Amino acid sequence: MTLQTLAEQSQFRLTGRLDEVEALCAAFAERWPDAVRSFVYGESAEGRPMRALLVSRGGAFTPQALRERGIPLLMVQAGIHPGESDGKDAGFAALRELLGAEPLADTSSGSHIEVHASEGDALARIAILFVPAFNTDGHERVGRWNRPNQAGPEETGWRATAHNLNLNRDYTKADSPEMRAMLALLRDWDPLVSADMHVTDGADFEPDVSIQVEPIHLGDPQLHPTGTALRDALLDKLTAQGSLALPFYPEPVVEDDPSSGFQVTAYSPRYSTGYFPARNRYTVLVETHSWKDYATRVRVSRNAIMGLAELVASHGTEWSAAAHEADQRASRLAGEDVVLDIEVDRQDAGSPTAQEAAATIEFRGYAYTRDLSPISGEPVTVYDPTTPQIWHVPYRGNVLPSLTVRAPRGGYLVPRAYAPLVADRLTLHGLGYRTLEHSTDQPDADVFRSTAARFSAVPFEGRTQLAVEGAWRPESLSLPAGSLFVPIAQPGARLLMALLEPQAPDSLAAWGFFNAHFEQKEYVEPYVTEIFAQQMLDENPTLADEFQRTLETDPAFAADPEARREFFQQRHSTWDTRFAMYPILRTDRTAEVN
Repeated sequence: MTLQTLAEQSQFRLTGRLDEVEALCAAFAERWPDAVRSFVYGESAEGRPMRALLVSRGGAFTPQALRERGIPLLMVQAGIHPGESDGKDAGFAALRELLGAEPLADTSSGSHIEVHASEGDALARIAILFVPAFNTDGHERVGRWNRPNQAGPEETGWRATAHNLNLNRDYTKADSPEMRAMLALLRDWDPLVSADMHVTDGADFEPDVSIQVEPIHLGDPQLHPTGTALRDALLDKLTAQGSLALPFYPEPVVEDDPSSGFQVTAYSPRYSTGYFPARNRYTVLVETHSWKDYATRVRVSRNAIMGLAELVASHGTEWSAAAHEADQRASRLAGEDVVLDIEVDRQDAGSPTAQEAAATIEFRGYAYTRDLSPISGEPVTVYDPTTPQIWHVPYRGNVLPSLTVRAPRGGYLVPRAYAPLVADRLTLHGLGYRTLEHSTDQPDADVFRSTAARFSAVPFEGRTQLAVEGAWRPESLSLPAGSLFVPIAQPGARLLMALLEPQAPDSLAAWGFFNAHFEQKEYVEPYVTEIFAQQMLDENPTLADEFQRTLETDPAFAADPEARREFFQQRHSTWDTRFAMYPILRTDRTAEVN
């Protein structure tokens, strides 16, 4: 069988189906039995195999062998969004070249892309784990107009899974069988650098690729310098090969309005770009530009993969040491402040407006007009790609912490009622815990009680999300046998906090795993409240004074009959003390939890 993809054979009009993935993986393993292994690591919701290729010189074909020999592992994940098939076709071509076979044809010149010597021997120093089609069910839901905002190929797969889930929103909650399989793959192989291959949406302009790397804004601050070095070196390599490469995702701040400029993207752990830094590992988001033709996009994706292979070969030992040192630091986070969310810095000191807080950049775009549309009645941007134009637009490239939480000194306590659910997610993410064999009293556990809880107005990724306000405070509680103790002292402590801190943007609480605890189940009729409230006022002068002061100082409260009744309901013995209480506890104890 030919090792060329259908994309190459069709002059980049087409991309193959899953049968091509299966055939190419088998052909690679047959052609290079000493360097390639093909294996299935999971099964999709519709029963399709999820396949990976491991490419490694010298016979290191297991995670243990790679670790024992100190071989850095680069993972290339393609097809999380199957309509964006560039990474799949580029990945097969790049591996073929690295293994010494035919390079990708450059259709613009009829020649082949030069492979530098340092790229050619990269496999002597690293291994590559290639996932060609992560979302296999979406890959097979083929349509001609699945990506109408993209210049080829003629037919592509569908963005979502058979469960209609976007896998690049599922890294923490892990609702899909596909993500559960991916997390098991990551748990076993623990790649040092993971590249997630995508294609942009958005405006039309000259740049053909954006590269975003973490940890730079997220994760262990001591990893940020090496993350920055990785990003800048890859941008340099792409620029040297003729790309106009960007260090940010080029989506206008205001949709469809290029004059609004651009900003750095703040990724939370639901995305690959936010998930890996929580694991103290490096991630590279490669986004080719949707309006470039498919041949160009595959070539640029190939260049990115080859460049990463070369960089990991050159710096993998150094980066591996830095990542493992970060694991050790994470195990010592107890009592430290940890940033769990960031936001774009829209103001700086003394700046009266967000516009003035941004730097002005020269961006290589195209001439455009913005006229009222007869369809929508709104201004619509129409680009003229025949007329390059420099845009002088704002760019906001700094981020600020938006949520910082002190790590517990001991860890988290999960009541037995939630032990199976939480244990399942912790296991998926490779996080440690132990089951308590006996009931235990916790006289000084921390409990999070919500002062405000907001459910999302519409579901997102199949879940009703929850945002809570409130604080941890000490309370005395008892836990039955079968509850869990989850120590903070482990390499995945940052990820653990991202999952179990209720205010973290992609925590289990934020994804609605505990919504029932923020729904009131017992109610008191208004006429009954009127009876015991009057008794409480008569019997407790201090309470009467507090009620009067609240009436006088809070007009909204005074005008709200339900709020006035709830003032007394919350102070009555019938009030549900578990209402709006997050069911997972924190503790500063360690060995005392048994």
